[in-house]
Amino acid sequence: MTKMLASVTSVAEAVLALQLGADIIDLKNPHTGALGALSLSTLREIVVAIDGRQTLSATIGETPSDSLELQTKIAATAATGVDIVKIGIATSRVEPASWQAMPWTPVSTRLVAVLFADEGLDLNWLNVFAALKFYGVMLDTANKHSGGLRAHRTDDELRGFVRRARDCNLVCGLAGSLRTEDIPPLLTIEPDYLGFRGALCEQSSRIGAITPNAFRLVRERIPRLSGTGRVTRLGAFVR
Repeated sequence: MTKMLASVTSVAEAVLALQLGADIIDLKNPHTGALGALSLSTLREIVVAIDGRQTLSATIGETPSDSLELQTKIAATAATGVDIVKIGIATSRVEPASWQAMPWTPVSTRLVAVLFADEGLDLNWLNVFAALKFYGVMLDTANKHSGGLRAHRTDDELRGFVRRARDCNLVCGLAGSLRTEDIPPLLTIEPDYLGFRGALCEQSSRIGAITPNAFRLVRERIPRLSGTGRVTRLGAFVR
């Protein structure tokens, strides 16, 4: 069953997303890029406000090239208490060997690698993340002014991405300026979750505020398991 991820920017938006039925609440700052990070203090405030009632993911912001700095950012984000830490990886600008050589250290949260459909798509990276014991992988777009995910990748390519992720035992998400009309065809591909920001906001602006009406238009198009109430932390990601 495909879940709904809603990206939020504040405590108020996180609580609203919880109330309106998001399966995963994603914490990021759209004003500073596709995977802009919120302050650590804001992350901690949201963790307290949600109080374990739903799965929380958070981005680390711009991914540094220095492995020690990367590890420090991951650890600091994990220490806020979120369930999942997301790391953006521009695969066209780095080599798999550089990631394989990093001294990965265990953290209490699960790691999700975010790839960018508008910067190339090398499915061999999914084997790298599986070998590094990442929890999942997500396909997004880096440039939010050049069209959504399906403007850059065909549905067959997206289906191949999801299948490879599943073969690698990686939880798989699709995002990238998704619109309500993208939902039906993407549901047939069966990713573990679909991610939204702009479609949930006033005038479909990702830097605007989430509005209940826009949120409901997305939520009602993604079927939910009947009889589900509160979802335990991380439960929303279990296939």
